[in-house]
Amino acid sequence: MKELMKSNIYDVDETIIVVGSCLKNMQPKGYEKLQKISNNIYELCLEETHINMAITKIGGMFRTNKIKKIIFASVDKSPHCIQLHYIQDELRKMMNLSNIETENYVIVDNELIKISTETISLSKNLSKLSNLNTEGK
Repeated sequence: MKELMKSNIYDVDETIIVVGSCLKNMQPKGYEKLQKISNNIYELCLEETHINMAITKIGGMFRTNKIKKIIFASVDKSPHCIQLHYIQDELRKMMNLSNIETENYVIVDNELIKISTETISLSKNLSKLSNLNTEGK
């Protein structure tokens, strides 16, 4: 596993995976499942690195035109790791990502649970979530 913020932007493969740095220790079998997808895994701790710095770094990686697929994976329920999944939204606002496939997972009990972009978007909209919660009551 490479440290995202210490890696050269040209040191990428067609598929890259960005994980929370604690994922490997907290969900080792889940991490092994990610390794089967790609060994080009970058760790990032958003407690240490501001999300804007990570967005700039990954944006630079995309500009090399080497990446065809990016996967973001985190532990569940972390207020810091959830930001990993927001990176793609911010990059889409800045550049055309139509040629890059994006997937998001949270790892729970060492299982990969796919998270839709709609779910990620909704998680950033607390007022809408609150309305959904009160509509069901």
